[in-house]
Amino acid sequence: MTNLERYKKDLSRLIELGNEMHLDLTLQALEKQGKLDKSHQETKKKVSGAFDGKYQKWYTEACAVIRQLLPNRLDEFETFYKADPKRKSVDATSYKIQDWLMGLRARLNIYTGEMPFDDFGAVIMRFGVQLQILKSAESRFESSLFDIRQLVQADLFDSELASARELLRNGFLRAAGVVAGVVLEKHLAQVCSNHGVTVRKKHPTIADFNDLLKDNDVLDVPTWRFVQRLGDLRNLCGHNRQREPSEAEVGELVDGVDKVSKTLF
Repeated sequence: MTNLERYKKDLSRLIELGNEMHLDLTLQALEKQGKLDKSHQETKKKVSGAFDGKYQKWYTEACAVIRQLLPNRLDEFETFYKADPKRKSVDATSYKIQDWLMGLRARLNIYTGEMPFDDFGAVIMRFGVQLQILKSAESRFESSLFDIRQLVQADLFDSELASARELLRNGFLRAAGVVAGVVLEKHLAQVCSNHGVTVRKKHPTIADFNDLLKDNDVLDVPTWRFVQRLGDLRNLCGHNRQREPSEAEVGELVDGVDKVSKTLF
């Protein structure tokens, strides 16, 4: 399966799950209002708990998809989930999905006998917009404007890493490490391009890309250190003639590059 096919399959699965979660919320709201039709009772049983139980996993995966396919919509997508820690009150405008999942609900005003806002309506609307943003990512695959370069490149990287693993299995440790290092260098260059990070050196190294990404807040410190370790292992394979790299070290390098190429965009 190619990376393009994998993206399509994963996105389709996320959208299908999102539809189930949205249905769960909608049926809950109708039941609370006493408007749930008897014909929907069986459906409600099937989807009951889908939103509260599956949202966090859905949100994490959806963010990864949107970051790759619709990076300009990511902040908007996250805004519907995250509560503003500086807000002074919770109302229909400031209420977020995070509040709902933490059990925060609108409380009846004891003086007026009215609810201050519709918490069900607020969370359904916010999740509905998130789901529509995710669904809009599907059109990117069919649009002539969609740049498939990164997906094609990812397939190429998978092929090159497979070659590195074959070299490793046959005992060509330095060669395997060098091939993995080339993949890492190319991927970091693409990540810099994705985030608009300017690379001024004519022949930048893994360390150069890594430092630039950290300085521009693309990488956190733990990830920067992880990539730094991979760069050191690559240098051991390509430059250090004082000792031979071990099989475990080269395996760590190949596995690490595989992880970075699939999680850092």
